[in-house]
Amino acid sequence: MESGVTYALFVRLPVTGLDTFAEYERAVLPLLEEHDGRLERRLRSHDRLTEIHVVSFPSRDAFEAYREDPRRAEQAHLLAESGAEIEVLEVYDG
Repeated sequence: MESGVTYALFVRLPVTGLDTFAEYERAVLPLLEEHDGRLERRLRSHDRLTEIHVVSFPSRDAFEAYREDPRRAEQAHLLAESGAEIEVLEVYDG
């Protein structure tokens, strides 16, 4: 039985995408809670061009449901316009 999963998302942004990415985050981060997800940490580099988000979910299915949420898809244009490059890794405490 799955006891929860944690992901680290590495976000790299061009200077021109900072405001658009912030708008995207304001729209999609509140959806985490609806999928029983939690933003554990949000780290930013001093130049704001790199962010690391640590998020947890009760299951991989819950994470996928968040990622496939139609309201999140409606905001995908903001993510694309921001020029963000995102790497997602499943991680664990160890």
